Amino acid sequence: MEFSAGSYKIQGLDVQALASEFGTPLYVYDGAVIGRQIGRLKQAFSGVNLRIKYAAKALTNISVLKLIRKEGAGVDVVSLYEAQLAFRAGFTAAEIMFTPSGVEFEEIAEAVSLGLTINLDSLSALKKFGERYGNSYPCCIRLNPNIMAGGNLKISTGHSNSKFGISIIQIDEIVATTQQYGIRMAGLHIHTGSEITDSGVFLKMADILYDISRHFPDLQFVDFGSGFKVAYKEGDKVTDIDDLGRKLTESFNTFCKQYGRDLELWIEPGKFVVSESGVLLADVTVVKPTPTVTFVGVNSGLNHLIRPMMYDSYHHIVNVSNPAGEEKKYTIVGYICETDTFGSDRPLNDVREGDLIAFLNAGAYGFSMASNYNSRVRPAEVLVVNGQARLVRKRETFDDILRNQVEVDL
Repeated sequence: MEFSAGSYKIQGLDVQALASEFGTPLYVYDGAVIGRQIGRLKQAFSGVNLRIKYAAKALTNISVLKLIRKEGAGVDVVSLYEAQLAFRAGFTAAEIMFTPSGVEFEEIAEAVSLGLTINLDSLSALKKFGERYGNSYPCCIRLNPNIMAGGNLKISTGHSNSKFGISIIQIDEIVATTQQYGIRMAGLHIHTGSEITDSGVFLKMADILYDISRHFPDLQFVDFGSGFKVAYKEGDKVTDIDDLGRKLTESFNTFCKQYGRDLELWIEPGKFVVSESGVLLADVTVVKPTPTVTFVGVNSGLNHLIRPMMYDSYHHIVNVSNPAGEEKKYTIVGYICETDTFGSDRPLNDVREGDLIAFLNAGAYGFSMASNYNSRVRPAEVLVVNGQARLVRKRETFDDILRNQVEVDL
């Protein structure tokens, strides 16, 4: 979202006009930003055989998935329903990586029947996979490197107490199980966490993967996950993608020479691809001064954007309606019957009831984590492509809240 000529615009479209046309609350995604981010990754890793597998859980709207496929990325899914969404968006089985966590084995078996690349994250699943498929179907394993990294404990997934992956300390058991059943190991995978800014963390992961690869002579790819950080506010330290791409490319090419042949380098960006593309628009319902703070209440809440309450995340907030107003301090809150705070003591241009407020960097884990809490409906979604705003999800209605309820006579 850009500020120019006294108004906020997305690809030249006035944000207030979008809110008037489609109503609020409203998620709006800038397709050009999604294309730009995928292009940045391709450029940064141009020296290797790169495969981008977009982490669909960040934002699963089918039209957004179609755009991401058009930009040349594959997809990583964590459930069979995400896989079905990917198929609906045009992805082929060969373009889909399936990385579940703690699911029933029959879900993994269904993914095999669909032809997906299977990524296993427990010794139990690996053993069951070997028992059922032997060497007839390849797989990948997700390793836990025992590295603490990421912007919040809830999004740090590679430490020793994380539920994700098979600990590298258990490598002997991994190898023994693989040999016992003749399992074809196609890939090795590590995802250490989200919002990692230090290229050294990825290089440390790389060394771990390179060392473990000696046990598996028939690998096709090595998957470094993601965790690339984008800026949520001015001055934020971010992942230097160009620096990371340069260093990891050099490291990976050296490894491939030692391994004896070229492999594919996979990455699984989610937030990096879609976060900066999205804004959540909401109307101010009340300006509530108290002796200690002035609250700005909006017609949205943690049911639409839970990240500030769940992860203590920062989203920059702007008053779209009054960009030239006097700057004052406000605490912006939602309409949910819980402590429901988007931001405390934020400087905003003078806010009036009826103004339009925008929450930036809301493309990732915004709508995809939305709920019907308090029996509130979820918002509409709009995708802007080539200067045109397209409705890609209708706003829910009360009928949607009732849809699967079964009313019985008591």
